[in-house]
Amino acid sequence: MSLAAVRQALEQRLDALLPALETGWENQDFDPPSADPFQEVQLLPTEPDNPEFGPLVVEQGILQVTLCYPLGAGPAAAAARAELVQAQFARGTSLVQGGVVVTIERTPEIGVALIDDARYRLPVRVRWYANVGG
Repeated sequence: MSLAAVRQALEQRLDALLPALETGWENQDFDPPSADPFQEVQLLPTEPDNPEFGPLVVEQGILQVTLCYPLGAGPAAAAARAELVQAQFARGTSLVQGGVVVTIERTPEIGVALIDDARYRLPVRVRWYANVGG
């Protein structure tokens, strides 16, 4: 249940970012706009940590936001949006959902852009952790 709360907290924070972009949420129907930018979101849990013997579990992972922009327009608009995502998830930000506190562990990382047949795709990785149990 804690990963559901983590997902909800992170997705709500991203959804509050302005200006809004159409978003392809994980495993939900989405018809990407043909000419406008949009973003795709995935929650990538990593191995939980047990820093001490007992009930404490530290869930951790990455929220990956892939910014998808039209080809041929240059990188500036996507890079500016990536910086907005970085600011929205500044290192040390705490989000609370259903009794779970999600903490942004590091400054989000802007990855290497990829080009597919229709889009310039720029990933932004938000590293988080949440102490659950205990």
